[in-house]
Amino acid sequence: MSELDLFGADRGGAAGASDERQGSDLPDPGAPLAARMRPRTLDEFVGQENILGPGRALRELIEKDEVGSLILWGPPGTGKTTIARIIAERTAARFVPFSAVTEGVPRVRQIVKEAGARLKATGRRTILFCDEIHRFNKAQQDAFLPHVEAGTISLIGATTENPSFEVIGALLSRARVFVLEGLEAEDLEAILRRALADEERGLGGRGIQAEDDALTLLAREADGDARRALNALETAATLAGDGGRITGDHAREALQRRFAHYDKGGEEHYNLISALHKAVRGSDPDGALYWLARMLEGGEDPLYLARRLIRMAVEDIGLSDPGALGIAVAARDAFQMLGSPEGDLALAEAAVYLATAPKSNRLYAAFGSARSAAKDTPAEPVPLHIRNAPTGLMKDLGYGAGYRYAFEDEEHYVAQEYLPESLRGTRFYEPSAFGHEKRIGERLEWWRRKAAEQGGGSPAAGETEER
Repeated sequence: MSELDLFGADRGGAAGASDERQGSDLPDPGAPLAARMRPRTLDEFVGQENILGPGRALRELIEKDEVGSLILWGPPGTGKTTIARIIAERTAARFVPFSAVTEGVPRVRQIVKEAGARLKATGRRTILFCDEIHRFNKAQQDAFLPHVEAGTISLIGATTENPSFEVIGALLSRARVFVLEGLEAEDLEAILRRALADEERGLGGRGIQAEDDALTLLAREADGDARRALNALETAATLAGDGGRITGDHAREALQRRFAHYDKGGEEHYNLISALHKAVRGSDPDGALYWLARMLEGGEDPLYLARRLIRMAVEDIGLSDPGALGIAVAARDAFQMLGSPEGDLALAEAAVYLATAPKSNRLYAAFGSARSAAKDTPAEPVPLHIRNAPTGLMKDLGYGAGYRYAFEDEEHYVAQEYLPESLRGTRFYEPSAFGHEKRIGERLEWWRRKAAEQGGGSPAAGETEER
């Protein structure tokens, strides 16, 4: 049974749906425990105090029956559909559930047509609850827009995906977004204890007890998901048997393996790669290993991770450790040769090497400045003395005239200008004082002194413009 099926048919609100309400309070004994224990009122709801606590915005809107259009965004099992059900019970509007998974735009049009007729005939509003609204593409979401804008319907959308990416901007601008977080372990444990004790909807009539450690384990391993915690409790209760006692072994057997909360195409993908990159940049090898492992366990493409490690080598380390790029490229090649899981270790080695290498973004910044200058001065001529002169005519025109060959000097350096006239003296690259770049800085300083001694036009001689 899907979450949406628990609503039944279109639900009337406070204006004349008392018979439907009575039926909704009687749990289906054949439904899963998570469905039977779904909170029926705000007072029964556990967690999400930041939006549903006394005086909080969403609670106030629900209690005043002024919900309007809103988006409920959060991980699975955090109460999105439950909140929608509570709104359905309290609102004077007609409440119509709709699933973006099983229904399409034609059904939306039908609901809107009925909502318009209802509003005109009785003045009664319609709330359309769209479960998994992110499953609608952006063109399909446009079907809601004119009717939300006109006030024909209020839209409540539930999504596990970041609405910034998955919901069209026009809808977002007309709806309030409420963020639900994964439930705390303490909240989940309270939910489990309530289910154990409840004789009407829970397991209270079966005489089942539970060890405290078992409930703590179930709550901790559910990863903030109340549905998962209750499903695991129900399985553990089956293993213990009526009149039995749920132990830690029962809990572990019921949980089986925890799967990473990870969506390779959604927000969590970007959150985790951001965490990996920032751990490397922040010189934390433990954080780098953890986030790398999280992404691999979640099913991320290892070659994507290899590409990102290569990027980190050039962006965050650069010439402070010129060997970092070679390590990152070698890790990619090693993975391509070995595959998983053996090749995963090569990625781990690269992540730790990069995290523990000296850091510098000077090359990254310098090249950005050079590209900006190139865009701003696309027609600057190459100075004559460093132009190629393969023909006699070009030599007669002065191409290459005055160029000095560095190796003719005993110290392999001569002062001359290599930038266009308008950029003369500009410094794009200033090395840091870390790692190999410290040596580069010393070498540049030596060349600058030589340029001053020679009195020539060096790339670093005279006044400079920092970019």
